[in-house]
Amino acid sequence: MKLMFIGADHEVTGSCHYLEVGNKHILVDYGMEQGVNVFENAELPVDEAMIDYVFLTHAHVDHSGLLPLLYARGFRGQIFATDATADLCSIMLRDCAHIQMSEAEWKNRKAKRSASQPLVEPLYTMEDAEGCIKRIVPCHYDQEVEVSEGIRIRFTDIGHLLGSASIEVWLTENGTTRKIVFSGDIGNKNQPLIRDPKVTKEADYVVMESTYGDRYHDKERLDYVAELTAILQETFDRGGNVVIPSFAVGRTQELLYFLRKIKVGRLVKGHEDFPVYVDSPLAVEATNIFQENRMECFDEEAMEYVREGINPIAFAGLRLSITSEESKAINFDSTPKVIISASGMCEAGRIRHHLKHNLWRPESTVLFVGYQSVGTLGRAIIEGAKEVKLFGESIEVRASIRQMRGLSGHADKDGLLEWIGAFAEKPKKVFVVHGEDSVCTAFAECLKIEHGQRAYAPYSGTEFDLAANRFTYEAEPIPLKKKAAAATGVYARLVAAGQRLTALIAKCDGWANKDLGKMADQINSLCDKWDKN
Repeated sequence: MKLMFIGADHEVTGSCHYLEVGNKHILVDYGMEQGVNVFENAELPVDEAMIDYVFLTHAHVDHSGLLPLLYARGFRGQIFATDATADLCSIMLRDCAHIQMSEAEWKNRKAKRSASQPLVEPLYTMEDAEGCIKRIVPCHYDQEVEVSEGIRIRFTDIGHLLGSASIEVWLTENGTTRKIVFSGDIGNKNQPLIRDPKVTKEADYVVMESTYGDRYHDKERLDYVAELTAILQETFDRGGNVVIPSFAVGRTQELLYFLRKIKVGRLVKGHEDFPVYVDSPLAVEATNIFQENRMECFDEEAMEYVREGINPIAFAGLRLSITSEESKAINFDSTPKVIISASGMCEAGRIRHHLKHNLWRPESTVLFVGYQSVGTLGRAIIEGAKEVKLFGESIEVRASIRQMRGLSGHADKDGLLEWIGAFAEKPKKVFVVHGEDSVCTAFAECLKIEHGQRAYAPYSGTEFDLAANRFTYEAEPIPLKKKAAAATGVYARLVAAGQRLTALIAKCDGWANKDLGKMADQINSLCDKWDKN
């Protein structure tokens, strides 16, 4: 009964944990790394085709974004997630695949102009995303799910994103049962639209995030509507646009909630009918999913609107841009406006075009409303960059750069301590993950020294025996170095097919001799056909 740490260990993105019980291999999240990565991640201990199940905490790309790659490399198991997470992944993973394919195409167009640059393959394709999505098993909050003999799970609303959850996992092997709880990303309280995080009372082991484990949100409930109104008033009076890099799922819908209050109250004087553009097909689809899951996920304040027949995230003047032509037209309209576009860290997507058209304008404002990882364009702008490069062109930063502080989907240090402190008995071990290097270390020390928790901040590759309650391997930090290029394209498909065959053979023990013999004959026949030697 083993727990192994793979990703988001002393780092904020790329969440992934591995569980092994009996002959079953399980991943909890399989996320994409974003921004600067400090340390090397351990490889999965088994081939992707050997993974039986994935338990997914929520749909954000740093937790779900490599699932199509898992599929591309032979995974054909089941992915368990909440109903809303399943809905969001159906659009987000397709969007990820589209980005991978578009970026590869763009790089290859550039490579054709330079004989020294090799062609690149996308990390995965739309076909991989589609195949992965078909493996998702939607689950209701608060209901125990029997995954297989010796494995049970339950999803609890953690208040971070629509559908986000902590996951309770019961593992039984050789008559011994252990319960391990994965926090996922713990939500901030009093967020618009979604409910506050729920606590869990019992666990043998806990794996918890620490993103904001070194800071506190403002304890006074901030008036986001008043703050946003003031920014709009100042910018529109100057004749500029308010450009908001925003995560398409979660933060965009919260902003629409605030903007609806501003529009209905006609709070921006002299510009009461200002247009609001949501320039992201993904954000548009996600907004529809928020509305579809409102009964299960909305908080009481939002539900009051719903019961009155009001959509709390729609209003007059809201314009949804789907096509690239609609997106381009936004910047040829001189009317002062709000432009909400992804990605939230300015690393990809349409937001980069809007920054190119507005960063150099002193009358415009770029408003950041979410966390910016180290190494991202968004982080550079917030930290005072005077000039940035967009599409190969240097753009002077002359726009007003603002942040809405306190608007966070993550619990602060107090919120994290409240969540872990709600367990009736202290767990045997609390593993601290999903935070910057110094934050993971400091928060684990805080838990140990100030709160008596048996806390530990593992590095990637660390292994722990859940049944024996002991480490079998404590990994040291390995600074990131450039890795050799992995197999790509058609050859990578062949390698993945071979891994899948190996995984299938490993599961054939106990089959009838007739079936085993038939499979062996078919494999040998295939080898004879392609063996050129």
